Formats: sequence, structure tokens, C-alpha cells
Amino acid sequence: MAFEVVAGAGTMRSETGVRFPHRWTTAGVSVDTEFTGGHLLNLAAAGCVLNDLYREAEPLGIRLDGVRVRATGGFDTTTWASTGITYSVELDSSAPAEELARLLAVVDEVAEIPRALRAGPPVRRV
Repeated sequence: MAFEVVAGAGTMRSETGVRFPHRWTTAGVSVDTEFTGGHLLNLAAAGCVLNDLYREAEPLGIRLDGVRVRATGGFDTTTWASTGITYSVELDSSAPAEELARLLAVVDEVAEIPRALRAGPPVRRV
């Protein structure tokens, strides 16, 4: 069972998604998803990547007109353990392909939520 989410900003915002204010774009971010725990977990990763693309593009001098991040992940239904999350990115930018590739590599390395999920932090009820 796959739990897919799509977060978009700028020219790649969805007209049907839920809108949220966004620090780096004037029209905000759109989110297309269902409201389940699996979807929200994947949205955390997608939203973090989207935010960090804008954050990291600025010091690199890259203008982003639009960003769309699609994250998908599943769960083993016998244990409800995550089977992992994959994400893909679409960018609307006039920057050269090699600069965009560099931006994507930087964000994949620094994005906080994907890094935390890769590390497998403990989660406990208190």
C-alpha cells in the first residue's frame, strides 16, 4: 500500500490542493494528500525537501520559479513498519542543469526530516 503526497510551490502549485503560507513564496504551498499517518509521515519529508530547496537555492544564486516534490512510501501491514520513503523533485528554473543538480545534491544531504528518518530515531509514548 503506497501513501503518496505532492507538495508544490510557485509555478508548480496545485490548484486543487490545500494551501499553506510559505516563508519563501508569496502564494504559499499546495499539498495534495489524504489525511492518514502514512501520508503525514511522507508529507514531512516532502515538505522539508521543498523548503530546503528554496533555502539552499538562495545562497547559490539560483532562482526557483516553481518546485514540486512527490513522496511515496509504504508500510508492512503485518508490523506497520515503514518500508521506506522515496521522493522525486521537479524544478521550474532558468538555471543551468548542472547548477540544479548541485542544488538537489546539497538538499538531499542537508534536509533535516529525511536525515532524521534515515537515522531511525526512537519514538516513545511518555
